Amino acid sequence: MRVSEPLLVHLRRARDLIDREYPEPLDLDALASEAGVSKYHFLRCFAVTYGKTPAVYLAERRIERAQDLLRATNLTVTEVCMLVGYSSLGSFSSKFRDLVGLSPSEYQASFANGAPHIPGCYVFMHGLSDRRGGLNATKFATSEKPTPG
Repeated sequence: MRVSEPLLVHLRRARDLIDREYPEPLDLDALASEAGVSKYHFLRCFAVTYGKTPAVYLAERRIERAQDLLRATNLTVTEVCMLVGYSSLGSFSSKFRDLVGLSPSEYQASFANGAPHIPGCYVFMHGLSDRRGGLNATKFATSEKPTPG
């Protein structure tokens, strides 16, 4: 099966939605709607294009973000679990172990003696995620060009 070029644009939109909104509950209907096709056609085309189903892609994205948080912050495994979109610690831990090869606690412990962690309160107050209302980069950006004057 070959996916047409116009459909690729719509599939990228759906994949970008997963990348932006990974902590939110996303279902096949919402993703297919973003791509503008039926959910069954979307599922087939996404799998052909990206080599994995949307559910697998979403799980991998969530676990990648969890790895970042476990490495760089002092958040608990439960807090990380909730931040990346899982509502069950058991499901999160199981998927984490399947994809990473360690439990979330083992993974976090392996980085415990590295660089100082970002305090969890900072993560909750300011949001490290640039995708869900975190720090607005343009609000804090400085101009590259000097202002005339």
